[in-house]
Amino acid sequence: MMKYPYFYGMLMLTLLLAGCAGDFEKINTDQKNPSLVSAASLFTSGQKYLADQVNTASSRRNVFKMYAQYWTQTTYLLAPNYDLTYQPVTRNIFSGYYSQALRDWQQCARLLPDEPNEPAALKNKLAIIELLTVYAFQQLVDLFGMVPYSDAMNIDNLYPKYDRGDAIYKDLLKRTDAALSNLTADAKSFGAADLFYGGKVGAWVKFGHTLKVKLGISMADVDAALSRNAVESSFAKAFSSSDDDCKMPYQEGAPNFNPVYGELVASGRNDYVVANTIVDIMNNLQDPRRRQFFTPLADGTYRGGSYGHPSSYPEYSHVSDKILDPKFPGPLMTYTELLFYLAEAAARGYSAGKSAAEYYAMGIQSSVLEWGGTQEEAARYLAQSSVAYATAKDRSQDKWREKIGTQAWIANYTKGLEAWTTWRRLDYPVFNVPKYQKTVHDIPKRLRFPDDEQTLNEANYKAAAAAIGKDEIGVKIFWDIHEATP
Repeated sequence: MMKYPYFYGMLMLTLLLAGCAGDFEKINTDQKNPSLVSAASLFTSGQKYLADQVNTASSRRNVFKMYAQYWTQTTYLLAPNYDLTYQPVTRNIFSGYYSQALRDWQQCARLLPDEPNEPAALKNKLAIIELLTVYAFQQLVDLFGMVPYSDAMNIDNLYPKYDRGDAIYKDLLKRTDAALSNLTADAKSFGAADLFYGGKVGAWVKFGHTLKVKLGISMADVDAALSRNAVESSFAKAFSSSDDDCKMPYQEGAPNFNPVYGELVASGRNDYVVANTIVDIMNNLQDPRRRQFFTPLADGTYRGGSYGHPSSYPEYSHVSDKILDPKFPGPLMTYTELLFYLAEAAARGYSAGKSAAEYYAMGIQSSVLEWGGTQEEAARYLAQSSVAYATAKDRSQDKWREKIGTQAWIANYTKGLEAWTTWRRLDYPVFNVPKYQKTVHDIPKRLRFPDDEQTLNEANYKAAAAAIGKDEIGVKIFWDIHEATP
């Protein structure tokens, strides 16, 4: 009797296989991971990765909210002490930009010519991919100093050489100009697949010109002529209000909520507090944005944990509920950011349309309004002698770096990489020295190259390390020529 169940089981299996004999190809195709994907989906996935990388607070992917001394941790103090020895941060950042965002856009660009596209729409799509590629490479240079560039993204070259940061920047400016020349505002592009601008080409034109100003101002201390040309040729066509901001519109549910919500709320973690560096500066200035940035203590005051030192979670202000909202938009580049670049440009003597004082005031006002404050709050804040451009304290030699640098740093809150970059370029505001560092000069100027590059791309790694002097965190990016203020 025991043979019958076995017999009927085999019979059913035989009939099943016979019925499917003509469709083996379908059976062996992974329906959830199709071999062919659309160009639009690749474009979208690259945007999602980039936005998450810029906005995340994960200590495995992005430590820059701590590097900028906005936030600190209560117990795990390696990142606030700039020690990434036991964290795969550099490897994850490096590989993520190349294997996620840049790869997706490269494959998107390869697929687009084979898909139905009107000629003008195709040019628009390729130009938008170029602008995002420029944005990503600028961040890579600002992080590492030298990175694979001219040999990068070539599947036939497993050992790409590293290019010098200044050479990459110059080429990025050329690529930005070329991309802008190919954009036609009244033609179509990616439509709903474009998470940042919904396919609005005019918005991408402004993005490109703002990106060009950003590239230009970053080079101001090392190539004033190139910097001036980049800024003066693009500022009038860049963002004109906060409506032009490039932000990721996060959603309520996983996996599309803001990653900060995922890391600080959904995970149930209570090991981040805001740092005394930013809280003390904003307290001293009676800054109206504090209530949007931080949670108050029971007495209504704001108190930051000592940066890089142990801090008791209940005793200090935390990241505000506004920022912890799962739908909090993730900024990549904003009008406020642009205004401080233009304030700096005007202070350097560039013809940028307005004076440094005007752009400085506009930047502060834009930031206050962007965070939910009022015109009256912005006016009262700017009326303080400690804030007004004409009277604000400035210990820098040229008398603008500290006040512009400090207010740009405050306004960049949540954009850790841009804030750390502002500090490295302008050397203000004055940062605190964490527990395991000796002086402010021990604060990193760059990230080390990923450890796996030392084995997988050894010859080029060694050449790059020699070219920058040494693969150490104290080696400056090419645009950083001044010393931090002790």
